Amino acid sequence: MERVNHTVTEFILLGFTQDPLMQLVLFLLFLLVYSVTVVGNITLVVLICMDSLLHTPMYFFIGNLSFLDLWYSSVYTPNNIVTYISEDRSISFAGCLTQFFFSAGLGYSECYLLTAMAYDRYMAISNPLLYAQVMSSRLCVGMVVASYLGGFINSTIITTETFTLTFCGDNVIDDFFCDLPPLVKLACNVKDSYHIVLYFLLASNVLTPIVLILTSYIFIIAAILRIRSTQGQLKAFSTCSSHLISVTLYYGSILYIYYRPSSSYSLQQDKIVSLFYTVVFPMLNPMIYSLRNKDVKEAMKKLFKKTAS
Repeated sequence: MERVNHTVTEFILLGFTQDPLMQLVLFLLFLLVYSVTVVGNITLVVLICMDSLLHTPMYFFIGNLSFLDLWYSSVYTPNNIVTYISEDRSISFAGCLTQFFFSAGLGYSECYLLTAMAYDRYMAISNPLLYAQVMSSRLCVGMVVASYLGGFINSTIITTETFTLTFCGDNVIDDFFCDLPPLVKLACNVKDSYHIVLYFLLASNVLTPIVLILTSYIFIIAAILRIRSTQGQLKAFSTCSSHLISVTLYYGSILYIYYRPSSSYSLQQDKIVSLFYTVVFPMLNPMIYSLRNKDVKEAMKKLFKKTAS
């Protein structure tokens, strides 16, 4: 059926379900997840700022990751919470553009930040004596700033390219946020040049960081194997196990969405996977980096003692 070409002023986000009971369940679930995300990430940032023992390059990156995850989750979850308790599922064109811009910017920034954290773990394991000297405060701040700059510069490009497309009549997005695949599906003038830009940005912001992270871990494994004692090897590996879990969960879900064959496309599966890396993953990160970390546990005990006294 030929779609009518006219200016779209708003989009309709269908979300997960139209059933009132399930909407209530999802409202409570999203509210719980967002509350845990906010409390967990803020607590981790506060601990890292207050405890002098956590003033190291590794925890500096973890603190910035928590700050980014807090912001990242806030792009999606509050809007979903409001949607499930109201009848209005519309989002303005400007609102969709804004959500898309910050979604891409923060997502790309997280890719770069996880890459910087891989380099940090490589330096800590391969050159422990020179670690503090090499990973200076200036370098760490520069890597974090570069992560955000790279993320939002690329986000500006993809947002401009996407929202200058012509949307042909249909403004219904069968998703819970303004994501790239459903928006492109609504457009009627997608040119080859757009796909070239899209694949270039996805390659530079996702595939390139993955290659750099894998390279870092090849050198990390080589450095661990040079350690003579088994206990020393296990201790060295434990320092990067949390980061490895984060990378696997985050990149695994992104690669599933954007780099699988089109023949395996499933809208419902895509929603669930998107939900994981946009909403659930920011909640899990503080747990990954605190429950497996003795220093963070000790810092939390100190904070509780100060609060109690």
